[in-house]
Amino acid sequence: MEYIYAALLLDAVGKEVNEENIKNVVKASGKEPDEAMAKSVVNALKGVNIKDVIKNAQTMQAAPVAAAAAPAQAAQGAKKEEKEDEKKSEEEAASGLASLFG
Repeated sequence: MEYIYAALLLDAVGKEVNEENIKNVVKASGKEPDEAMAKSVVNALKGVNIKDVIKNAQTMQAAPVAAAAAPAQAAQGAKKEEKEDEKKSEEEAASGLASLFG
């Protein structure tokens, strides 16, 4: 995870996200850098605009919350309708029984 943080930090301060810079940030944190991890992160981020990804991730987080709320509200509405239907059925059954006894 520290390699991702290093890449984010480098991007935030306007430095190039490359293997050497990532290793320097990791080393400055007190950890021994792993060349393979640094290379992997750099390769994964080639052609990626980190600022755009972060911006889009923030707006995408709000969408699932709103989308999740809609089915929950629909489910509550369906439950209310079921309860109303059950209540009507109970009332109809009671009135039917009452007619048997006059």
